[in-house]
Amino acid sequence: MNSSRSDSYAAAGVDITAGYKAVELMKSHIQRTMTAGVYSDVGGFGGLFLPDLAGMECPVLVSGTDGVGTKLKLAFLMDKHDTVGIDCTAMCVNDIICCGAKPLFFLDYIACGKNVPQRIEQIVSGVAEGCVQSGAALIGGETAEMPGFYPENEYDLAGFAVGIVDKKDIIDNSATRKGDVLIALPSTGVHSNGFSLVRKVFDVDNQDIKSPVAELSGRSIGETLLTPTKIYVKPMLALFKEVKVKGVSHITGGGFYENIPRSIPDGLGAVIERRDVRVLPIFDLIAKRGNIPERDMFNTFNMGVGMSVTVAPEDVDKALAVLKAQSIDAYVLGHIEESSEKVTIC
Repeated sequence: MNSSRSDSYAAAGVDITAGYKAVELMKSHIQRTMTAGVYSDVGGFGGLFLPDLAGMECPVLVSGTDGVGTKLKLAFLMDKHDTVGIDCTAMCVNDIICCGAKPLFFLDYIACGKNVPQRIEQIVSGVAEGCVQSGAALIGGETAEMPGFYPENEYDLAGFAVGIVDKKDIIDNSATRKGDVLIALPSTGVHSNGFSLVRKVFDVDNQDIKSPVAELSGRSIGETLLTPTKIYVKPMLALFKEVKVKGVSHITGGGFYENIPRSIPDGLGAVIERRDVRVLPIFDLIAKRGNIPERDMFNTFNMGVGMSVTVAPEDVDKALAVLKAQSIDAYVLGHIEESSEKVTIC
């Protein structure tokens, strides 16, 4: 039993015993994420991981870090905290899979105005679920109680992931050629980007976001917006084994126009037919309610495409079949042409 306690610190608003309670509550969730490489237990000053390098000629570590952003405001308003951790994990592991890397481990950081152990447990349960979905171990983290800096019922959440890939298998877009095909992996919704605009459009602080909305098949705006970010790691790892993937883009903030170019070399561009994009109803509602031009929508949101993959024309059918076997309803999004414009939507 930890006997550490400071009445003076508690009087200043920091209850260190609540921190111990939160750690105890989250241990069962962390245990779900344990993989063969984990070399330490919860509570140490650092998380230890022993990677399996068998069969690798030149291992390269790939890291990624991100947060959930102002989507957290929706979690506060809905008083639902068990899914934003999935978002946090997804934003990191989806980035590193774009290089061809397999996630190894994850660390989270929660900063809050008041440490409510049960709420911290809910947050970490989501982080753990994201780790399970991506095959990463949750080997450490930090919860910082910061009264006077954050409101009592608010918090921020960020994370950090490390993955590994053999140097010869790194995906760097250098093999992309004219005629290659862009494949779309559908998103589950807005994911974790563009929420400053979303909150303005729906005026979430002042308007009802809990009632059913016809355009969203009876789901509420709040429920729809809190849908967790899709994690693409396992389907992508399966695809890498079967098909030569030339480029991968995680469609996050900046939408199509900012993210797809990151997987295309200079002198080439993606040509996408607007009618081929399977736009989700939530984006139609955002555009309608906010009177937002279509160009801005595609330059802010994923529009229903969470990730894009570039393959050779002869590999399209196999790639679609592999992804379908992984329960991903992928489809052809566009093709690569010689162009000074990185993305053309027509």
